[in-house]
Amino acid sequence: MKSSFITLNNGNKMPMQGFGTLQIKDAKVCEKCIYESIKAGVRMFDTAPAYFNEEAVGKGIAKAITEGLVMREELFIVTKLWIQDTPKDMVRAAVMESMRKLQVGYLDLYLIHQPYGSYLESWPVMEQLVREGTIKNIGVCNFSKSKLEELQQVATINPTVNQIEIHPYYLHKELREYMAEQNIAPMAWGPLSEGQRGIFENQDFRVIAEKHDKSVAQVILRWHLQRGVPAIPKSIHTEYIRENFDILDFELAEDEMNLIESYDMGYSEIIDHNNPLTEKWLTEWKIHE
Repeated sequence: MKSSFITLNNGNKMPMQGFGTLQIKDAKVCEKCIYESIKAGVRMFDTAPAYFNEEAVGKGIAKAITEGLVMREELFIVTKLWIQDTPKDMVRAAVMESMRKLQVGYLDLYLIHQPYGSYLESWPVMEQLVREGTIKNIGVCNFSKSKLEELQQVATINPTVNQIEIHPYYLHKELREYMAEQNIAPMAWGPLSEGQRGIFENQDFRVIAEKHDKSVAQVILRWHLQRGVPAIPKSIHTEYIRENFDILDFELAEDEMNLIESYDMGYSEIIDHNNPLTEKWLTEWKIHE
């Protein structure tokens, strides 16, 4: 499988197609998914300490490297800083622990996982780790325009990526317009809306899929690709893992793209990061002692 890339604001390249590991908690299943994904041609993997599977991701990667399927330099490994570890004196240790579990000597992309906690003091430490070569690229997740502006006030290195919820039912239009102005790349989590609102049964999407002899999932992932949005779909089934990345041999017409986008509701049904209850719940959630 060939993979297309996006060029980040620092000149580094990031794959457009990745594999997400949220909610793959069974270690053996996760390790197998990573290994099978690499066999299918996937080169970008997204994990986080809060997913409790970094070690399994690392084992899957190590197995593939040991067997000669891929070299470390060909992979783009993404992990994150949890709220609990945002105080400046905890950041470096969190990075090193992630690298230990992932069995890697550097991280390709390190993201602040949530727009809460002491992230303004995390950022300078992350910048220093970039200067040291421990991290290649740094960014954020789930940051609104105002949170990005706040971070940019203290940043000497602009975030390369803002990983946010993007799918046909929530385009995040205004935020993405600001990100484009600032040359901050989007990355879509939940690119298939986590299956909500019957996305796979949507009649319009099914008609488009049948026309191209593809699945609805492939059509939506192709839509992300054509709009320049890197996406990290998740599946624990080998056939779907392969299917999700087999999207480079067809192209959607502009009217098909527009039809997909006509379903935008303008808000999330999965999580509202502006809700104080969301902040309270996530901030109180501890992933270690």
